[in-house]
Parts: sequence; structure tokens; C-alpha cells
Amino acid sequence: MTHYNDILLLPDPEFPATLLMNAVYSKLHKVLVDLKSTSIGVSFPKCKKTLGNLLRLHGSDKDLEQLWQSDWLGGMRGYCEVGEILQVPEGARHRRVGRVQTNMSQAKLNRLLKRGSITEAEAEQYLEKMGRQQFKGPYLELQSGSNGHKHRRYVELGELIDQPLEGGFDQFGLSKTATVPWF
Repeated sequence: MTHYNDILLLPDPEFPATLLMNAVYSKLHKVLVDLKSTSIGVSFPKCKKTLGNLLRLHGSDKDLEQLWQSDWLGGMRGYCEVGEILQVPEGARHRRVGRVQTNMSQAKLNRLLKRGSITEAEAEQYLEKMGRQQFKGPYLELQSGSNGHKHRRYVELGELIDQPLEGGFDQFGLSKTATVPWF
């Protein structure tokens, strides 16, 4: 992760930053899938209760240049200020930016009930436990390209560390192991 590129979401009276971030991130995911990329990571430097209005892309200068060769932002470019591809500042710390998800869902409960793996009483306990396991952190609300269903992708920021950890990124720019520079 030698280089980065900022996408600043501009204030808009009609669209809140969260909605714009969802739209820009959806477009980013689509181009990462098209490129079959596992070398571009993301971070959200202004993340607090929401992900904020700044999406930072991380990778090599070649990977980021390849990403920008297509006009993947399309009509969203008018809602963004896209920065230059720059070298990561010396002395930057690092952090893992990944997905956090529950291992419990209504779909899983339905499958368990259908194949008779749990009883109705156990299903009620499962539902109670599932209700207690709700996440309250920042998230993206995305729409599946395959079935059109909306889902939330919760984002978890790992601890700040001094040395980078290597690894791959999924096609959402998130990783279970790799870190991105944080500054």
C-alpha cells in the first residue's frame, strides 16, 4: 500500500452523505469485481457514527491508475471531488478495515427449521439471541446485483498499529487480515 486516492463527497441539500457514500461504494464494488481486484483496499478517515464523507482508496500507483482508466464513477462524479493519486505519507500508522457480521440470520433460521435441525423452542431462543446480536456501528446499505435485495455491510476498524500487515482484499476493498495506511 504505497499510494492512495481520496474521494470527498460534496455536501448536497437533497442527498445526505450516507446515501452518496452508498452509491459511490456500490460503483466501486462493481469496478473491483470487473477488474477482479484483490489489491485495492479502502478506508474511511472521517468515520465516527457513520462512515463520513471521505472514501480513501489504497493500493499501488499502478493499481489505482488502472482503476481510474474506466469512468467508473459516471454520474456520481458531480457529487464528488476526486483527489490525485499520491504517495502515502511517511510514518503513517496502519489499521485493518474489514467487515463485521453476525453468524445468525433469519435465512439461516429458516434453513435450520426446514431441515428439522432445531425445534420451535430452540428457534425462539435463536431469535432472542439474534436480536441481542444487532450491530450499532457504521455501515453501508447496498443492493445486491443478483437478487436486488438490500443488505447492510457493517464496517469495523481495527486497532492502530505501527507496521503494515500483508494480505488480500475482497472486492469491497475490505480485508480480514491486511491493513491499510491510516492518516
